[in-house]
Amino acid sequence: MSTEQIIFYVIIAIIILDYVFDRVMDYLNASRWSKTLPQELKGIYDEEKYRKSQEYSRVNMRLGVVTSTLSFLFILLMLGFGGFGYLDDFVRQYTGHDVLMALAFFGILGLASDILSTPFDLYGTFVIEERFGFNRTTPKTYMLDKIKGWLLALLLGGGLLAVFVWFYSTAGSMFWLYAWILFSAFSIFMMMFYSTLIVPLFNKQRPLEDGELRSAIESFARKAGFKLDNIFVIDGSKRSSKANAYFSGIGPKKRIVLFDTLIKEHTTEELVSVLAHEIGHYKMKHTTKGIIVSIVHTGIMLYLLGLFINRPELSGALGASEPSFHMGILAFGLLYSPISLVLGILGNRMSRKHEYQADAFAAGKYDPEPLQEALKKLSVNHLSNLRPHPAYVYVHYSHPPLLKRLEHLEKFKI
Repeated sequence: MSTEQIIFYVIIAIIILDYVFDRVMDYLNASRWSKTLPQELKGIYDEEKYRKSQEYSRVNMRLGVVTSTLSFLFILLMLGFGGFGYLDDFVRQYTGHDVLMALAFFGILGLASDILSTPFDLYGTFVIEERFGFNRTTPKTYMLDKIKGWLLALLLGGGLLAVFVWFYSTAGSMFWLYAWILFSAFSIFMMMFYSTLIVPLFNKQRPLEDGELRSAIESFARKAGFKLDNIFVIDGSKRSSKANAYFSGIGPKKRIVLFDTLIKEHTTEELVSVLAHEIGHYKMKHTTKGIIVSIVHTGIMLYLLGLFINRPELSGALGASEPSFHMGILAFGLLYSPISLVLGILGNRMSRKHEYQADAFAAGKYDPEPLQEALKKLSVNHLSNLRPHPAYVYVHYSHPPLLKRLEHLEKFKI
């Protein structure tokens, strides 16, 4: 058996195992559902709301299984019938330039993937989310979001890919280092300016007006030693009734953003407690730690890519008639997925730890009870699954389940 065949079968095995693993996780999570309200959820959900949350989880899981199964079958068919090789040959008919070939190859794959996934996305938005009372997206907003998303993918994704391929063609074996520097700088730039450059393309942001809420937030920020430049309200209700709040930016570009739906559904005390949690992330340097971990992860991936990208067997395993950088990247991406899964699990574990720490900061500096009430409201209003399987949490959850967070916050009550 040739090296190309070995790589091919390894890729097939990885794809199959990944699919089976996801289905096992779904099965374990579904095994925690029950027809009657569990004792530990009484006082959070009532019977009717709990039944609705179970149905919401069920229909979303079914949609996820359908979409992931079709994606799984599509990749297997592309590999089994040499579809990636045919696409590579098609691109080569029109250009032999490395950068243009890579842009055309991934552009066609990305467009095909988007076309295939759009019907399911439409069903999720306009059928499932509508059925459960969450959807506020109009067809016009949906289409504009699509067009803007395509343009951003073309400009940002295409631009980065072009520079990446250029590095490879000019810097040789050291291309991974230059690519790492570029991606790291881009990540930091986006962290600083995402809210001012990207968000306004999709949502309107306005400063929180003067009043009881702004005064309460500013008072807490002073008490916590947090320099608050401004608080923004985003029109999240434009797309969904679900609420959220987040902290973005670093250094002088940091800002706190509240969804208008969050303000509508919560008391001043609850909102201050949510903001205290977000400030806790900043004070404990969780954002900085996350950036560092992400940069290290990217560096590891690019270094490994640099070790293997020159091997023609990677392109050959996908059916290419001759080796190319874009086919090598695709093959490497498929082979790298188990490492990515492990690093993702470790990243989620760190994130859950940070959430507990931010909760502790909010409880110590403000009050645990309004944060508990805010978390309950958010979970109930979002029809969250409050009894996920521990294995599913370990693999997929970046935040601890609600019951664990409530239990943790109880420790801070006097």
